[in-house]
Amino acid sequence: MSFELDEENQLFRETTRKWIDKEFPKDWCREIETHEHQFPTEFWDKLVAYGAHGIGIPEEYGGLGGSITTQSIFARELSRTAGGLSWIWGVTSFSGSKAMGYCGTEEQKQKFLPQIAAGELKTAMSYTEPGGGTDLLGGMKTTAKKADGGWVINGEKIWSTLASNADYLLVLARSNRDVVKRSDGISMFFVPAKSDGITMTELPKLGMRAASSCSVYLEDVFVPDELLLGEEGKGWYASTKPLNNERLINAATCLGMLDGVLEDAVEHLKTRHAFGKPIGQFQALQHYVAEIAMWQLQGELMMYHTARLQEQGLPNATESAMVKTLCSEYAGKAADLGIQILGGMGYSAETDMQRYWRDSRLLRIGPVSNEMARNQIAESFGLPRSY
Repeated sequence: MSFELDEENQLFRETTRKWIDKEFPKDWCREIETHEHQFPTEFWDKLVAYGAHGIGIPEEYGGLGGSITTQSIFARELSRTAGGLSWIWGVTSFSGSKAMGYCGTEEQKQKFLPQIAAGELKTAMSYTEPGGGTDLLGGMKTTAKKADGGWVINGEKIWSTLASNADYLLVLARSNRDVVKRSDGISMFFVPAKSDGITMTELPKLGMRAASSCSVYLEDVFVPDELLLGEEGKGWYASTKPLNNERLINAATCLGMLDGVLEDAVEHLKTRHAFGKPIGQFQALQHYVAEIAMWQLQGELMMYHTARLQEQGLPNATESAMVKTLCSEYAGKAADLGIQILGGMGYSAETDMQRYWRDSRLLRIGPVSNEMARNQIAESFGLPRSY
C-alpha cells in the first residue's frame, strides 16, 4: 500500500493549505459555528472564488476536473480548520455534482453541472425518513404518483442537511408498490426546494450548527418529468452509484479534523507550562500525541489506497466502508484526547477541541452508521446478511 501523491496533487495540496490558512483560520470558523442555523454566506462565497465547487466536475461542464484523490485532499484540508463546516462544500459536491454526474442525462448535466461548478446552485439530500433512519428502504413512506407531465410527491424527510439553504433537493420516493424486491420501484428526483407544498423545520443539534439540518414535508409537490434522475423505478440503484465517493469524502473530512486536533494538541503541549516545565514533557501526554499520530497515518494510508482503487475503477465498497468507519472513530477518539490534553480549556468554547469532538461525532452515525458499515465488511467475507 502506497500513498505518494503525484506532482499535480502535491501542488494542489500545498496551494490549498496556504489558501485555507489565510481565508479560513480556526478562530473565524469557530465564530461562524456559534451562529446556529445562520448560513455562512461569506464562507460559501470564498469557496466560490477559489473554484472549490468545480472540483471533481469535468471541465466540459465548467468544472476544474480532478480525481477523487483531489476531492479528498480538499475535504481534508478544509476540515482541518473548518471542522464540520466543510459540509457547506461537501453536501452540494455529493448530492449535486456527483449524483448528477452519475445519474443525470446529458441534457441535465449540461444544464445543472455548470451552475453547481460556478457556485450558483446549492443542493441537499432528502433521503432519510423519520421512521427509517439507516433502513431507507424499509422506512420509505414517501410516494411519487404519475401525473400529466410529471410526478406528485407526498411524504416527509428528516436530517436533510442544508435543505433550508438549497435550491434543489435530491429526493427518493416510491413510485411503484407492485414490486418483488423492495429496492425496485424507487425513483430519484431533483426537486426545486421552493416548490409549492414544501415546508421545512430546522432541527437543533450538537454540532455543525451553522450547517442546518431539516425536516422536509412534501405535500402534493409537483415535479416535472425532466427532473426525474435516472430511470423510473431504478432510483435506489442509481443512488448507490456515488455511495463509495461519499464515504471516502466522509473519511477525508474526519481525517482533516484529526489533523486539526493534532496541530492544536502539539502547540498546547509546547507552550503550556505546569510544575515548572512544559507539559509536553509529561510522558502520559506524549503518549496521547503518539496515539493520535498513529491514527492519523493509518487513516491517511487507507484513504489514499481507497481513492486509488476508485480511480482505477476497481471494486472498493468494502474499503470505502472500512475507511469511513476507521477515520470517523479515530477522529472522535483524537478529539476526546485533545480535550484531555487541553484540560479545562479543551472544554471551553474558546478553543476548537470541543468543536472537533462535536462535529466528528455525527460522522459515526451518518451517512451510514458504523455498525451498518461493519455489517457490510463482514458480509464481504461470505458471512450471511444480518439485516
